[in-house]
Parts: sequence; C-alpha cells; structure tokens
Amino acid sequence: MAVDIVTFGCRLNTYESEVIRREATAAGLNVLAGGAVIFNTCAVTAEAVRQAKQSIRKARRENPQARIVVTGCAAQTEPDTFAGMDEVDLVLGNEEKLSAHSYRALPDFGVNLYEKARVNDIFSVRETASHMVDAIEGRARAFVQVQNGCDHRCTFCIIPYGRGNSRSVPMGAAVEQVKRLAGNGYAEVVLSGVDLTSYGTDLPGQPKLGRLVKTILRQVPDLKRLRLSSIDSIEADSDLLDALATEARLMPHLHLSLQSGDDMILKRMKRRHLRDDSIRFCEDVRRLRPDIVFGADIIAGFPTETEAMFENSLSIVEACGLTHLHVFPFSPREGTPAARMPQVRREVVKQRAARLRAAGEAAHRRHLAALTGTRQRVLVEREGLGRTEGFTLVAVEAAAPGDIVDVTISGHDGERLIAAPLAARAA
Repeated sequence: MAVDIVTFGCRLNTYESEVIRREATAAGLNVLAGGAVIFNTCAVTAEAVRQAKQSIRKARRENPQARIVVTGCAAQTEPDTFAGMDEVDLVLGNEEKLSAHSYRALPDFGVNLYEKARVNDIFSVRETASHMVDAIEGRARAFVQVQNGCDHRCTFCIIPYGRGNSRSVPMGAAVEQVKRLAGNGYAEVVLSGVDLTSYGTDLPGQPKLGRLVKTILRQVPDLKRLRLSSIDSIEADSDLLDALATEARLMPHLHLSLQSGDDMILKRMKRRHLRDDSIRFCEDVRRLRPDIVFGADIIAGFPTETEAMFENSLSIVEACGLTHLHVFPFSPREGTPAARMPQVRREVVKQRAARLRAAGEAAHRRHLAALTGTRQRVLVEREGLGRTEGFTLVAVEAAAPGDIVDVTISGHDGERLIAAPLAARAA
C-alpha cells in the first residue's frame, strides 16, 4: 500500500513531499494496516492552516483506520494546534519530516507513545542537505531544492518561523541532482527555495544564484529547460541577469515577490525594495530578454493601506507589465508585527483583492491575445495541456506528457492559449 501524501502550498513543499514519500516508505508506513496519510502543510495564511485542518478531519472520516501524520510549515509553527486534534497520530517539524527515523515514532512501532509532536527549534538547523529524488510523481517537470529558510523578517510573514534561517545546498550537490533528473528524462527542472535569490550567502566563497544557474547549464548539457521559482528582484545578481540575456535554456519567466506597489506600505512590510526598484528591474530585464514574462505576488489590504496606497499596487500591474498575478488578501498571522498594526476592514480587503485579481485577469487576456498567431515551444504537462517557455498555459492535442512540441497559437479562451502541434520531439 502506497503512502498517501497531501501537499499544500509552495513548489518547495511539492519537492519535499517526494522526499517524505521515500523516507516514510523506508520507515515502513506503506505496510501499516489501514495505510498512512501524511499532510505536508503550509502556513503562509490563516486560510491555508484552516484548509489543512479541514482536510485532516475529512481524511479521518473517510479512513478511520489510517495513521495520520501532519508536518510542514503549519506543523512547525503551530505544533500544539495539530497535536491537539484527535484525528492526528503524529506531528513532525520541517526538519524531522525528511528523516525515516522520525516516522518510526508512530504508535504502531511501539516507541514514543506519549510524544505526539516531534518538532525541534528550526533556527538551530544550520545546513540544508541535498535530498536526491529520481522523479516527481505525476509531473512532467521536476523541482530541485537549492535553498531553504529566510534571513529577512517581513512584518507579515510567518515563514521564517517555519523554515528557519537561510541555508543553501552546496553547488556540486545541486548540479548532481539536476543531472540525475535530466538523466531520468525530465526536460525541465525548476530551482526552488524559500528565498531563492539569497542562495549561497552561507556557503564558502558565497556563490550567488546566477553562478549556480550558469554552472548547471554548462555542466548539464542534456537539460532542455531550466526555470526559477519566485525571486526577490532586489537580490538578482549580475550573473543571473547575464544568463537571462544569453542562455536560451533559462526560461523567460520570472515570478517576483513584489507584495505591494506603494512605498509606504513596502516600508511597513519591511521589504527591501521600493516601487521604482520593481519597475526599473522589469524594464532592465525586458531590454535584456524581450520575450520575458513576469508574474508577481501582491498583498491586498495590508494594515494601514489607504485607497491611494492600494491604487499604487493596482497600477504596478501595468507599470511592470505583469502577466501571472498571485493575489493574497491580507490575513493576519499571530506572532507577526503586521497582526498588531491597525487592520483594514475585511470587506475592504476582499474588495481590493477582487479588483487586483480583475486587473491581473485583464493583463493575462492581453498577454494571450498578443501570443495569438505566434509559434511557441510547449512542454506537455498532462494530456491536452502544457506550458510555453514563458509559463503560459496551452491547450495542445496529440502529444504525450513530457514531450516538448512546436505549436502555432490559433487563439485563446480567456484562460489559456489554443494550439495545434506542429511536431512533437523528445527534445
């Protein structure tokens, strides 16, 4: 019986869920009577925690005999919350979840019966190991964790308390992991981390992300596509910008951690960039790589945000030429400075989030229209759907997941491009 993993949140969690599957299986959870369900949780919003609790209760109702383990960022930041749930058998922290030994604390193994929560101080963790995985179940692209944790303390963010301080995977280990995945047939690898652009600050010689990117592309010639997860533009180094300008295999898509378009709100968030920094970065990168596509995270209704401040966030969608927008209605997280600031009324937060989403949807439709009639290379993710190099979703027929196909874009349906394949290749 396979171990069932339920994953919430970011790409890093997706990658770590494969490590969890391997370690839990090595510990013998796959042979437990009734099976085992492991929840790899997210703590970025209160809603994410609520959804995790709801899913745990549903899993217990549907399978009363299963052993339920809860781990991930919400388990790290709120261990007592999950340990107090009758449905839960074991709670593991973010470091503990990556070791087979931790799963042997389940009552079935006859040890640690009274230690329901095994969650250590995440700030005591000094290194991030390269947890090699051979595949990402059910996916055509693979994720590689090269960084974990965060040294910054944005006033709205609980994640450093779930992930600890910034830690980087040594460059050689990261390159070997990419080689392994490319050798297993993955055409695209995504480099992921909590604060990806802080990569290398804790390593000897302090190599930056751009150097890692160039090294991977040079040493793994069989890799067809390399992509980055969310970055902090203020930390983008010169090698990274040069790679974007000169390396066709580095995908022309950057997802930016903007959070706001207003300078006062950015200062109250304790961000390290201002509005003009974001606009200038997008302009500079677009000159280097004209086909670049930008996405961004933006928070609506941060404490003290006035209508004029919100308008600055609304207008940055066009000012930066954003295409893929992730909008977060502000949700106070207990223990963060922002939770103690004067709050915007919930109905106003929801209204502003809706207006931001509408602006993002309009920008996305313009992007889709601009690509109509063009020729694109698409990685097929699952039957009938794939993504362009710029990460735009495409409906494509007659191609198998994992194939890269050349297509002509004939139109769009408002959400995705419509294409007919020209030639599939195992490129």
